[in-house]
Amino acid sequence: IGGHRFFTKIPVVNELWHEILGDDFLKRPRISRIYYNGKFFNYPLKPLNALSGLGIIDSAQILSSYLKSRLYPVKEEKTFQDWVSNRFGFELYSTFFKTYTEKVWGIPCTEIRAEWAAQRIKGLSLYSAVTNALFKPKKVIKTLIDEFDYPRLGPGQMYETMADKAVRLGARIRTGHRVTEVHHEAGRVTRLKISNGHTQTFESADQVISTMPITDLVLSFRPEPPHEVIHAAKSLKYRSLLTVNLLMNAPEQLPDTWIYVHDPSVKLGRIQCGANWSPFMVPGPEYSSRGLEYFCNEGDELWNKVDGNLIRLGKEELERLGLADTKTVFDGFVVRMPKCYPVYDGMYSHYLDILKNYLSQFSDLHLCGRYGLFKYNNMDHSILTAFLAAENALGASHDVWRVNADDEYHEEG
Repeated sequence: IGGHRFFTKIPVVNELWHEILGDDFLKRPRISRIYYNGKFFNYPLKPLNALSGLGIIDSAQILSSYLKSRLYPVKEEKTFQDWVSNRFGFELYSTFFKTYTEKVWGIPCTEIRAEWAAQRIKGLSLYSAVTNALFKPKKVIKTLIDEFDYPRLGPGQMYETMADKAVRLGARIRTGHRVTEVHHEAGRVTRLKISNGHTQTFESADQVISTMPITDLVLSFRPEPPHEVIHAAKSLKYRSLLTVNLLMNAPEQLPDTWIYVHDPSVKLGRIQCGANWSPFMVPGPEYSSRGLEYFCNEGDELWNKVDGNLIRLGKEELERLGLADTKTVFDGFVVRMPKCYPVYDGMYSHYLDILKNYLSQFSDLHLCGRYGLFKYNNMDHSILTAFLAAENALGASHDVWRVNADDEYHEEG
């Protein structure tokens, strides 16, 4: 749900994507901008654009702050603030990173672990952004790419097509079912209970691959895990997402695929312009859409708002920002996505280590994906963990937890 760039340096993932969609996999230009203080700023950074938007005085302060960070960096990078300030300077961090990041997570940047920044924007710094803008880079940094592949009808088309091909190869896919109990004995998963309104039991499996949230998985174990493990599972937190999707009977007026909204006066975090991801995402050139992303916690006030009020909020905030004529909106709908983002707070690694240690005893259980590993991976890294989990089920011994954690697996692997 929302915009997803299909770009990877992992050959086996790239080959899979093209195998699945073929000619339905389009090459698209990337135009993304930051909306801050009533102005647009290009991202990746273009020095003249940033200078004209911020002004000479603010730009000089940012440069001075960056030089200070190079001379006197934070020695031990514990938090998101430490990590970003070391690479961009505190002034640029405060201007462009802090507000948006705290919208995403709902907690101060000083409570977000540095590992999140290292996974999501690895290789990027003010120096690399500026040199990328001025010179042709020898090495492409994923955060700075200017084009990407995209399914003709959006990300879901990739996985719907993959599912159809799997069924033709003999797979059985049961949608609308939920795993409620995972029974185990002597270090093996022995049976699963699932429900789609009626409880069913699967008595045995050669291997079990799980992409469900690791917290839900552990809490469904029977017999129950030790108290320490249950406490750890209940202590890990996820951040959720809802999208307010507005359909407009007017041509697209903006060039962006998506816009990061750093304005603290609105709850809105990011805007997707569907027609710019793919022209086939709208009925024709006389139509456009806005996908408004709101970050929230499952069950909080925003999450529980009725759809009509959320659509009204989206239109009001879009109008306030001046990023669409909401008189052209003729319809809208809301999509809620629970547990989108594993929260890297101060204690997450401690609790996750407890779960990893407990789950390591099960020889026929393999975890993968963002939910399964409680890891804020990009889509290509999540797919790589699935490749490795499948190979482990066939007898290999990959360490899936290392994906996107070191040079062997990060982008190059």
